[in-house]
Amino acid sequence: MDDKTRRDRVSRFIHTLNQARELGLSVTDAGEGHLTLCLPYSDRIIGNPDTGVIHGGAITTLMDTASGSVILCALEEFELCPTLDLRVDYMRPAEPGKPVYARAEAYRITRNIIFTRCEAYQDGGDTVANCVATFMRIGRDASPKPYRDLITGGAE
Repeated sequence: MDDKTRRDRVSRFIHTLNQARELGLSVTDAGEGHLTLCLPYSDRIIGNPDTGVIHGGAITTLMDTASGSVILCALEEFELCPTLDLRVDYMRPAEPGKPVYARAEAYRITRNIIFTRCEAYQDGGDTVANCVATFMRIGRDASPKPYRDLITGGAE
C-alpha cells in the first residue's frame, strides 16, 4: 500500500468519527506505520477563556484518534481495533492560537494487540503531551463490509 492510499484511508476513517469532524482533525502525513494529524486552533476548544489554552480533552481526543488511526497505516487490510489502554502525560499547555499536531507510530504488532506511541506538539517542536496506547485486534471480518468498503474505497 502506498502513502497516498494510507492518507486517503485515514481521512475517510476520521471523517466517520463525529468528534474528529467536530474538532476539524486532518491528516498531514501518512506512511508505513506512522501518521501525523492536525488539530486546528479554534474558540470552540478553549479550556480556559482567560488564557485561550486548549482544553486537555481536545488534546486527548487528537492523540487517541492519531494512535488508533495509525493502525490503518500499519496493517495492509482494514481492521477496527478498539482502544484497550491509553495513557497521556501532559508536558505543558498548548500555546493559544496555534494548531497542535499528533505524530503517532505503531511500534509493535502482535496477533492480538497493537502497541502505539504518540507525541502532540506545536510548530517549533515543543512537546505538549506524550501518549502510549494498546489496541485489541478483532479481525478484518468483525467490521461490516459496507463500512470496510467506505474506509478502503472498496479496495479490499
